[in-house]
Amino acid sequence: MAAADPQIKETASRCTMAADKGAHTFEIVGYSLKKGMGAGKSIHSGKFSVGGVDWVLRFCPDGLTSRSSDHPFIHLELATKNAEVRAHHNVTMVKRPSGARGTPWATMAAPPEPTMVFGSREGPRTASFKVSRTEIEAPCSGYLHDDCLVIRCEITVFWDPELSETTVAVAGSGTGIDVPPPDMAAHLGKLFEEKEGADVTFSVEGESIVAHKFMLAARSPVFKAELCGPMKTRARCVVVEDMRADVFRVLLHFIYNDSLPEGLGNLDEDDYGEMIQHLLVAADRYAMERLKLMCQDILGRNLDVENVAATLGLADQYNCDKLKDVCIEFMSSAEETTEAVLATEGYASLKRSCPSVIVEVYERATKRRRI
Repeated sequence: MAAADPQIKETASRCTMAADKGAHTFEIVGYSLKKGMGAGKSIHSGKFSVGGVDWVLRFCPDGLTSRSSDHPFIHLELATKNAEVRAHHNVTMVKRPSGARGTPWATMAAPPEPTMVFGSREGPRTASFKVSRTEIEAPCSGYLHDDCLVIRCEITVFWDPELSETTVAVAGSGTGIDVPPPDMAAHLGKLFEEKEGADVTFSVEGESIVAHKFMLAARSPVFKAELCGPMKTRARCVVVEDMRADVFRVLLHFIYNDSLPEGLGNLDEDDYGEMIQHLLVAADRYAMERLKLMCQDILGRNLDVENVAATLGLADQYNCDKLKDVCIEFMSSAEETTEAVLATEGYASLKRSCPSVIVEVYERATKRRRI
């Protein structure tokens, strides 16, 4: 009888790279007015924190020197003194109102390197990028919308590697089995598409739309009370008043998938904005706070002179304080922007319906000019 193989003592350790990732959007309102500042002159973003240190974006609309006046520069600067970090950066312009991003800019380093050490004795504190003015201002580029340029910067800061303690294992004590990633979201999305087992019917604008009570109740306290609580309806068909059928379908898609349908991006600018406004109202009606915040974020990112007054009125009506602040900040950001908004029909309507909001806008604009 052959002797059994002796067990092998094995040890293992693991080295992992910890990182922190963040993004900052720098919106330059009144782009055309910034030109002519002079070579080397810049405007800067607010400070933002990623990886435990502060950063700032600086934009030179007339280039660094008189010879480079046709090439605006953007600088990503480490703003925390006496700090040294290794970071990967990605700086792009954003097309409005779609939100699509352009090709990331290459740094002026030779060769261009998206990952670099900031703040070291040998290295710089700033990564510099240049772009053609023609590329920014070409009508087909989509980068300038209502004389507004949006720059987005993504940063990943890498910390020192972390080494785990050495562990001891005995060979033959067990073999690992690969487990697939979670797939509940995919199954719930399929349930929404196929409607199998649906047990409630809604009538919206005369259209019948089916769903599952358990799913609606789990996602919305209003649906829970309406369909499962002591005051639940006994009607076979629940009639939904004051809502468009397409908006209700998008609401259900979010309930099942926790995301908005990809097809929304195919709508034109006006239809897309109108859909998000209606969806915000629906989210408020059914107490779906995450969806409501998502709608506020989308509306806030797509503000322009023509729609900001109507958006502010909507934010005030449905207690969207964050969106309200964004709207007022946009309207009071520059004197020329304020004057352009004052000339719109939307502002005249807002002035009649929400005079208290107009007072807030006036106070914010006055405070800015004093500063």
